Amino acid sequence: MIRRLSPRTLLALTAGLVLTVAAAAAGVMLTRDGGQAPKVALPLRPVKEIALPGDSSRFDYASLDPDRGLLFIAHIGASQIIEVDVHRDRVVRTIDELPGVHGVLVVPSRRTVYATATDANQVAAIDETTGTVLHRSPTGDYPDGLAYDPVHGTVWTTNESGGSETITDAATGASRGTVTLGGEAGNVAYDPTTRQMLVDVQTRNELSVIDPTALRITRRVPLPGCDHDHGLTLARTDHLAFVACDGNARLLTVDLTTWHVTGTYQVGDDPDVLAYDPAARHLYVAAESGWVTTADNRNGHLTVTGRAHLADGAHVVAVDPTTNRSYYPVPHGSDGHPALLVYRPGP
Repeated sequence: MIRRLSPRTLLALTAGLVLTVAAAAAGVMLTRDGGQAPKVALPLRPVKEIALPGDSSRFDYASLDPDRGLLFIAHIGASQIIEVDVHRDRVVRTIDELPGVHGVLVVPSRRTVYATATDANQVAAIDETTGTVLHRSPTGDYPDGLAYDPVHGTVWTTNESGGSETITDAATGASRGTVTLGGEAGNVAYDPTTRQMLVDVQTRNELSVIDPTALRITRRVPLPGCDHDHGLTLARTDHLAFVACDGNARLLTVDLTTWHVTGTYQVGDDPDVLAYDPAARHLYVAAESGWVTTADNRNGHLTVTGRAHLADGAHVVAVDPTTNRSYYPVPHGSDGHPALLVYRPGP
């Protein structure tokens, strides 16, 4: 996730710079929100590093087809997707001509990968087997995250600075409509229990609930204690949403039955991508600061099990529910070149 700076953000940064300069002159180090979260050793053990092609520019989202063992990684700086076979620990191919690619989502039932070409304001559909781009569709301004609605056969694209959701036909790429959110858009997720779409509205600090048939917002859920909700994933069997607030390094749990916030937790600075392992009931929160937070979900309540710096640039995580391994693409591996870090749970 890379945010365009709004006037409000620019003002805050300017004020922060003034305070920092003043503090430096006084010999004082200022940290946001009282400083970095307390470190807790991560319950993860390294398995291997897989070398990735290209330069050491930024990576963004990643999406895994666990049955086929294919992981798709957005490499923004190279405007390409890197496809990795995690069963054989090798790069399969790179998929080019995706300008500023941010979001990536594989839909195994369709054997199709969807990706947001942010610099072109497009969403592309890609054949999972061949890597061929099947079609491209226009979006709103600054397309980012993606979600799939299996009931209506549609792909939802979050237009971050455009403040909207673009809905396209998953098979043809034809437009199915647009939903205006009334603020900057964070991530989007499909809730199979209610058959509704959930969207972070990060400049309103709320979660919008959208009827995907009528294409209208049916509920706005306030998120007290959250500043700039961007990350989003669901624990579907527990009817929970996990929301990452990158403005104040907080993780919220939201009960999707009562629509109330049921827990607030401190995570690493600038939390970005979330991944949930439904088999192990384990949550991963990867942050721009390179910190990763892990938590166990038991009966709808989280227990933080780890919180520490994993690697510089480790703000993206994907998890395999069949092996419980987690994956982190980073610009600099142990040899200084791009790498995919592979971890397993362990004491």
